[in-house]
Amino acid sequence: MNARVRDEKLTIKEVIADLKVAPATFYRWRQLGKGPRSIKLPNGDVRIRRSEYERWLAEREDAA
Repeated sequence: MNARVRDEKLTIKEVIADLKVAPATFYRWRQLGKGPRSIKLPNGDVRIRRSEYERWLAEREDAA
C-alpha cells in the first residue's frame, strides 16, 4: 500500500459512517479528547488521517 492511500484524509462523516455511531457521540468523544487526532482546515472543516484513524482504532482493541 502506498503512503498516499494510507494517509488519505477522511471526513468526520466518513468516520462516523464507518464506526456506525451517532454524530453526537463522535463529537462528544472529540470534545472529551477521546476521538482520533484531527486536522482542522482554514475553512473550519476537519479531516482525520486514515493512518491516525487506524492507530486510534487499534488502541481500543481488547487484548486477546
